Amino acid sequence: MSDSPQSYENHAKLVPMFHFVAFGLLLVAFLWFTYRMVTDFSVGRLMFVVLIVGVIIVTVVARLVALGVQDRVIRLEEQLRMARLLSPELQARIGEISTEHLIGLRFASDEELADLTARTLNGEFASRKEVKAAIKNWRADNQR
Repeated sequence: MSDSPQSYENHAKLVPMFHFVAFGLLLVAFLWFTYRMVTDFSVGRLMFVVLIVGVIIVTVVARLVALGVQDRVIRLEEQLRMARLLSPELQARIGEISTEHLIGLRFASDEELADLTARTLNGEFASRKEVKAAIKNWRADNQR
């Protein structure tokens, strides 16, 4: 991660080996084998295209499963943090907050958490993006 402080504008993480290299190689292979299949069809070339499509699907699903696990861990971490920091009235409503909103709230500082949680419970935010945009004092997540 760079030396600049994390913020709403720069918090997204790209993994170059995954997002660029792996998908780039799969895209090149898919385009090449599709071109070869179209210009000189054979069952063998069709099977290569089917194989590449299968590898792409497996890669995307593996990424989605990992993101799902990450979201569950974030949900648990935030529920524990909220149980420690929020007033009893807000603590009683932690279960009403969606995982989507909890993921946005993870970047809120401890000082802002109660206010943003109340605003979330009042339906002020439709998505995690809106929650993150409302944060004034960003709490960086550098352990991703």
